[in-house]
Amino acid sequence: MRLLLNLIWLFLCGFWMAIGYVIAGIICCILIITIPFGLASFRIANYALWPFGRTIEPHRDAGAASAIGNLIWIIFAGWWLALGHVVTGIALCVTIIGIPLGIANFKMIPVSLIPLGSRIVPTS
Repeated sequence: MRLLLNLIWLFLCGFWMAIGYVIAGIICCILIITIPFGLASFRIANYALWPFGRTIEPHRDAGAASAIGNLIWIIFAGWWLALGHVVTGIALCVTIIGIPLGIANFKMIPVSLIPLGSRIVPTS
């Protein structure tokens, strides 16, 4: 079932959401000081391509630097990506087949807003 959902996800919205994260990552990697944001964006782009079978877990010992980094991320890139997830999630929830995909899109909003201090792990 995961494979089927991931394939439908990839064709309906995963590819486009991943492109958004890759663009944000490239922009962040242009400046040396924002490379950690770019790496986090590339990691989330990988998750946006194939989300079913993986989940997001908070990293407890992230520290104050990641909190400050997340605030900067929210201001410059996070809210754009979260808005993309909201719009795509609402559009997917219009059909019965798209409801699980829309819910998965809504579950990606927290990591799109706060990428530093969270890990993507396989579900058991």
